[in-house]
Order: sequence, then structure tokens, then C-alpha cells
Amino acid sequence: MPLYMDVHEKLPEGAGAADVAEAHKADLATQEAYGVNYLQYWVDEANGKAFCLVDAPDPDAAIAVHREAHGLVADRIYPVVEGA
Repeated sequence: MPLYMDVHEKLPEGAGAADVAEAHKADLATQEAYGVNYLQYWVDEANGKAFCLVDAPDPDAAIAVHREAHGLVADRIYPVVEGA
């Protein structure tokens, strides 16, 4: 399955790592219905950004999980290949 990195350029005002952790839990609870597997996430609190690594059949499936789980849809999604 393709691997994607999604980028959230601007988290909601006041959101931090704990909020992103809760959103990730919601993704995990929702992902199976879309054939998606959210693998990992990172938060840059100082700049209000978050990054999610996801196995998904296509970007639309990854977007659908975020939209249903918590409504925080990524600003960009990049296809990526894991390095050694």
C-alpha cells in the first residue's frame, strides 16, 4: 500500500501535542473503515504544525479518516518512500 506524509500547516489556536495525540487516537478508531493505517505522527508545537505518516490506498482515503475522526484535514499530502 502507498505511504504518505500529511502536513497540517496550522493547528487550531492553543492546540498542542496532547491535542494531536487525542486526534491520532480518533484516527486509529476510524481508519479501518477506509482501509487506512495511521502509523506515526509528529508535532511542532512552536510552529503549530503536525505531520502524520499513513499507509493508505490513496490520499482521499487518508483525508476521509481525518475528516470523520476529528475534522482536522491536512493541508498537504506527499507520497513518500521509507529510507533505510
